[in-house]
Amino acid sequence: MTLKEKAFSYIDQHHEDMLNLWGNMVNIDSGIGVKTGGMDMGNLCAGILESLGFSIRRVQYEKCGDTIIAEQGDMSNPFILLMGHMDTVFLGGETAKRPFMIKEGKAFGPGVLDMKGGIVILLSALQALKAADIHNKVGIKVILDADEETAHIFSNAPELIVQEAKGAKCAFNFETGFSDASLVVQRKGCWRFFVEVFGRGCHVGNDPENGRNAILEMAHKIIKIEALTSFQECYNFNVGTITGGTVANAAPDYCKIEVDVRYLQDTELPRLREAVKNICDHTYVDGTRTVLSDGPTFGVMKRLPATMELLEKVKAIAEENEFAIPKQRICGGGSDAAYSVAAGVPTLCAMGVQGARNHTPEEWADVESLFTRSKMLITLLLEFSQGK
Repeated sequence: MTLKEKAFSYIDQHHEDMLNLWGNMVNIDSGIGVKTGGMDMGNLCAGILESLGFSIRRVQYEKCGDTIIAEQGDMSNPFILLMGHMDTVFLGGETAKRPFMIKEGKAFGPGVLDMKGGIVILLSALQALKAADIHNKVGIKVILDADEETAHIFSNAPELIVQEAKGAKCAFNFETGFSDASLVVQRKGCWRFFVEVFGRGCHVGNDPENGRNAILEMAHKIIKIEALTSFQECYNFNVGTITGGTVANAAPDYCKIEVDVRYLQDTELPRLREAVKNICDHTYVDGTRTVLSDGPTFGVMKRLPATMELLEKVKAIAEENEFAIPKQRICGGGSDAAYSVAAGVPTLCAMGVQGARNHTPEEWADVESLFTRSKMLITLLLEFSQGK
């Protein structure tokens, strides 16, 4: 039996253990702002990695779980980087409402696809390699953070990933996998901003002429902001939330929106910022005042020539091992792959379990892909870590 066959056999014999680990992770409430759940996830992952012989470093934060950095082998030479995030997009308490469940070959639960299944793949492949007594000639580094879904507003993870990624020969991020088995080679960046309008309240029956309607002013601005979208130029604006007003018979003195912008090229962002500023500087309802402020951002994952070469290697490996041959994909959603690429490291993203509907209560993941993607990673690590 070859080393690869031994590692594959480990996966085949440990389906139940992998599913149990997946379920345990999904049932840990590591939603937005839930530091205790982030810590529980970090402790679980760090414990497994430590049992596999990895040395562990932790970077601690006040409002989220630790970033876990695990290393095995020689880090002074080019190493392989494996990445993921341990938080989910949902608010605290969601796991109690929708615990992990499997039905008709699909797994359900908060973060089952995005991206706790991917973490199980990462850890299970490493467990399989150790069980097969495979000693890597190339170092392996694992980075798992706990506030990716908030675009790292609680941590310095982007800067940390760039720093830790330097020197890697390649990187794989175990983000949400797609049902067609495609892998992401490029991602849009994300800029979020807030617009606040301050008006003047009044009783609309007794004193309507003295009101300055903040919602009306904002309505003009919303239409102008949304009109900035250009799908042809690969950027789009979405006014996602709006708050304002108190009762129907009072002119609202305040209104606030949050806007999400996706863009493919870093060079576009200054122009888009200027266009938004011009809209906010213009007054449509006399007597109102507008304030523009930045929210969290996510960097662009650039498409490196070396990433495309890496994809070709993965395609060849997939064909040789009768895995689904991945196509390339450009994705609108942000990920930490942006920061490994910023360090100049060729990176393939969306290596996690395959499924759909992440960030919604209908999120699901294909159970079989947990096992096939683990075998894919085993094959990649054998190929790349043995110096091939």
